[in-house]
Amino acid sequence: MEMYYLSPSYGIEFCIGFPGNLLVVLGYIFCLPEWQSCNIYLFNLAVSDLIFLCTLPRLSYLYANDQSETSPSSCVINRYVLHVNLYSSILFMVWLSMDRFLLIKHPTRNHYLLRPRSALIVTGLSWLAVNVEVAPMIALMVQDLQSGNWNRCKDFASLKGDVNALAYSLGLTLTGYILPMIGLCGFSHQIAHLLHVQERALQRRTTSYKRPLRVSASAAAMFLVLYTPYHVLRNVRIASRQGWAGLQLCTRMYIEGVYILTRPLAFLHSVINPVFYFLMGDRFRELLFAKLRKLVRKTEQQRQPA
Repeated sequence: MEMYYLSPSYGIEFCIGFPGNLLVVLGYIFCLPEWQSCNIYLFNLAVSDLIFLCTLPRLSYLYANDQSETSPSSCVINRYVLHVNLYSSILFMVWLSMDRFLLIKHPTRNHYLLRPRSALIVTGLSWLAVNVEVAPMIALMVQDLQSGNWNRCKDFASLKGDVNALAYSLGLTLTGYILPMIGLCGFSHQIAHLLHVQERALQRRTTSYKRPLRVSASAAAMFLVLYTPYHVLRNVRIASRQGWAGLQLCTRMYIEGVYILTRPLAFLHSVINPVFYFLMGDRFRELLFAKLRKLVRKTEQQRQPA
């Protein structure tokens, strides 16, 4: 399954997701003249997904060739970066939903959390929090590599060390997935409630402001579908390896196989996220397309003979 499922899945996700996220990052840098709080969250989300996708080619190569790890430091860095950006992605989507809720509640942007400076502070604290959450994984990876003569780069659920892997995985699931998921669903509910109140108060309004609700609800549904199987099976996989579980080898292998199936599914968020940039970026889509058309015209003019 690692050779014929994980390797091609990671390769496909990289080939599809990397160009889309790179286009968004470059578009924000070169096309957006004025940044608002929403743009800051979207840009960091795109950077997080872009960095995350850059970890997949190496994993795909190792799984495809069934090769031993030749660089333990690269293994630790690769796995660490992968998990940091795995959890930062959903966190930035929470702040994005919060931003849309506050914008509907305060259309004049008079709330302090809608200021770009506040968004930068929230972004910096988010990166710090996620790195603190994932930091214990470094010790676990180093101990596992040392016990295996530094030649096997294992997945998180297969690591062994002095750190209690099950307790740490459950804690990471709670702080990195469940709490942000509750926040994402909560802001979606608040947006729906606020729009319902506004529609009752202004019955003659013809313009629809339901797009933030659709995007926020879609993001919550996406992470719920993609992340839940991965986190459930990861914890089940770690628990199945404990001595007190008393499971037979065949049962543990079946659990590991199902867990492997959920990993590319969870990582699929980085391929889908660029859709949200075009749906929620304030004038970002129009500015990006205008820039691309300008570049195409300039290229055609250069190709024409003098």
